[in-house]
Amino acid sequence: MTSAIDAALEDLVSEFDLLGDWEERYRYVIELGRDLAPLSDAERSEANKVRGCASQVWLVTEPRADGAVWFRGDSDAHIVRGLIAILLRLYSGRSPAEILAFDAPAAFTRLGLSGALSTQRSNGLASMVQRIRRDAEALQPRP
Repeated sequence: MTSAIDAALEDLVSEFDLLGDWEERYRYVIELGRDLAPLSDAERSEANKVRGCASQVWLVTEPRADGAVWFRGDSDAHIVRGLIAILLRLYSGRSPAEILAFDAPAAFTRLGLSGALSTQRSNGLASMVQRIRRDAEALQPRP
């Protein structure tokens, strides 16, 4: 059975496959970032800042009563906002267990991001994933 997170990845892979070269894909990533809801000034806090990103990046983690974890994010860089949008599509609304079981590096390879991003952006993307995983780990129900 395919998980919701795997289904979201397949949708993204299909969308990227429809686009030709990386110039078109970058435009699409930027477009995805434009659709992010803005964070409030209060949410753009040190506590929500993601370390290890060259740009300013903030992630807000919102656990829900049903066990799902929702994320919201923002950045001062257009491409990075788009990368956040991709991460939110993959991770938001999932359980901590689903988040922790997901192989993000393999997903980024499937999307072609691994080869298309600069080292600095790849490191920032990895930092965002680490933060999401750390928050999911903290919210994982204990036996």
